[in-house]
Amino acid sequence: MKKIAAEQISFPQILGGADNVENFHHPFPWFEKMRKESPVYFNEATKTWQVFRYEDVKRLADDTKSFSVDFPRMPGSKLKKSLILLDNPVHKQLRSIVNHAFTPKVLEGWTPCILEITERLLEQVSGEEEFDLVKEFTYPLPMEVIASMLGIPSQYMDKFKEWSDILVSFPKSSSKEDLEENRSIRLKAQEELSQFFHYIITEKRGHLGDDIISILIQAEEEGTKISEEHLIPFCQLLLVAGNETTTNLISNAVYCLIEHKDVYEEVRKDLSLIPQMVEETLRYRGPAHVLRRIVAQDTDMAGQHLRKGDIVIGWLTSANRDENQFKDASTYNIHRNPNQHLGFGHGIHFCLGAPLARLEAKIAMTEIIKRYSSISFSKNFTIDPIKNGAVLGFHSLQICTKK
Repeated sequence: MKKIAAEQISFPQILGGADNVENFHHPFPWFEKMRKESPVYFNEATKTWQVFRYEDVKRLADDTKSFSVDFPRMPGSKLKKSLILLDNPVHKQLRSIVNHAFTPKVLEGWTPCILEITERLLEQVSGEEEFDLVKEFTYPLPMEVIASMLGIPSQYMDKFKEWSDILVSFPKSSSKEDLEENRSIRLKAQEELSQFFHYIITEKRGHLGDDIISILIQAEEEGTKISEEHLIPFCQLLLVAGNETTTNLISNAVYCLIEHKDVYEEVRKDLSLIPQMVEETLRYRGPAHVLRRIVAQDTDMAGQHLRKGDIVIGWLTSANRDENQFKDASTYNIHRNPNQHLGFGHGIHFCLGAPLARLEAKIAMTEIIKRYSSISFSKNFTIDPIKNGAVLGFHSLQICTKK
């Protein structure tokens, strides 16, 4: 079987074509069908295994002997040393270092900054009854937060957005031309971003602050070594994964509350319910669609034989609607307990930025709900989902608000 790099996977092909909006927006009927009929399925178009059930997706994350993250990358890629692409023991060593930047104390210190950015962005649309939530709020919020936390000057914000968009892009199709075009554009963005972070790191070595890069440089100087070849990919990871995940989490939460007006009223009366509302959104309509692994040693799963070198796609959003794991799995229930979803993955590669994403979502949703007595779709609302299939979210989300 022909092996392909992770970047060559065409998610539009997996979900039924780039023009099939409903598949990207609401793939859950397909997930249910696959869980029942083909829980571990080989996709000929992408030459990948597809895994749909909770127990199997969780095993992908937990069974590090059978499944690895060290799969082929694009030739020339600058992300080979990224934390999410490393197995133990190197992963454990690096994670212990970068955890310095995500302690409860550090995140508590950033709360006023996140709140200030949230309030400012909402104030900018305060006179508008109708606006694009993604463009005006959920996209710039995590971008500005990450830039602030990394200590990046505000004048680079537009370039940051450009790099972020490119690095999360996927090929239009599996054709040789589209694969090469996407590869070329992404490699150029990676190179530019690597040079930029090298400059920022060099500048900060002489002027340490309280930002993440300074914290990690200080950890290095205190004897906990993290080389620049690992620090730069980590900064890139924060830029891309942090922005994409948090943008879609907040957008999806607002979408769920518009669909479930009774929940909006309930949470508005009791803001202490917001954290569990965020958790149910992560389960019901989580922003991260998939986790990717490569088979490290021959193994069996649900009656299928997976060979060393095979690429496996675990559908997190399918696992989170598995009827065998969650009662009334297709129901949005903010009182669900327990709620052991896989929205941020599981195991040693559990999302490092999960506490930050949760904090941003909590602050953002609190300010939105406090500010508006009701939220609805705009009069001319149309579904505009992100169409790369690796994430579940919206390119735009036109809403109407009432104070």
